[in-house]
Amino acid sequence: MESSLSAAERAAVESVSRLWWLWIAIGIVWMAVALVILQFDDASVATVGVIIGLMFIGAAVQQLAVAALVDRLKWLYALFGGLFAIAGVIALISPGSTFEALASVLGFLFLVVGIFWIIESFVAKEVNELWWLGLIAGILMVVLAFWTGGQLLIEKEYVLLVFAGIWALMAGVTDVIRGFQVRRLGRLI
Repeated sequence: MESSLSAAERAAVESVSRLWWLWIAIGIVWMAVALVILQFDDASVATVGVIIGLMFIGAAVQQLAVAALVDRLKWLYALFGGLFAIAGVIALISPGSTFEALASVLGFLFLVVGIFWIIESFVAKEVNELWWLGLIAGILMVVLAFWTGGQLLIEKEYVLLVFAGIWALMAGVTDVIRGFQVRRLGRLI
């Protein structure tokens, strides 16, 4: 690997690999958000709307940061970052309405996230030996999207809480694994 990289590319990989802990920290935050969401029994609708808005803002920041760092498909990360940012701002403007609206369109949102994770896993296939984890997470999100869209077996309000928690948990686990991968990559250079 070392011989195939130019000095500039090696320096870029080394500088990014020094931030391996950032992915782990973000992953831990995602998992903490998942635990908070999944603990709500009788939570206020506004609180859940704010948490979901913050989840979208967090996802937007993450996607825009990745867009700034990658060479390929920069536009795709930026597009999804922009969409997540818009969803987050709307959610924070009216958290009560967010809860009700997201319960109605949750299937579509999970479909978008699932498709993004599937595309991202195939893009990373060449450089990431654990690319299949992203593929599995994406497929699970697509399955959840169709299940949520059909409102099968669960009341609409609880679907939002449970699946938003599952989304945050999958994002957290993926980011922690990615952090250790970035750290390993830095050690290989």
